[in-house]
Amino acid sequence: MDIVYIDQLHIQTVIGIYDWEKEIKQEVCLDLQMANDNRRGAATNDVNDTLDYMAVSKRLIAFVGDNQFELMENLAECCAEIVIQEFGVSWLRLKAAKPGAVAGAAAVGVIIERGGPRPDCL
Repeated sequence: MDIVYIDQLHIQTVIGIYDWEKEIKQEVCLDLQMANDNRRGAATNDVNDTLDYMAVSKRLIAFVGDNQFELMENLAECCAEIVIQEFGVSWLRLKAAKPGAVAGAAAVGVIIERGGPRPDCL
């Protein structure tokens, strides 16, 4: 199985459960690993035959930036659903992190895996 990935996609959004968090934008950072058979794109050298990571990135930036979330779990599930439904991805691993949310930690967040089966290489 081939994997297309996006690392450290930084997006500003309103996220949090506390009243003060609902009034400001904070940074979230997404890492995605998405199953894709890269052979056709490699053979044709045509972006239309690939999983276009630029299109995925732009869609997630727009979605996350234009919405509000209370929990990282909800943000991650919504993003995973978009990638699976709109881009035809059969499996993904998504890490959603909130940098600086906890003193002493670089970031906190969630990692989810959707679809299956899990690739052997991971």
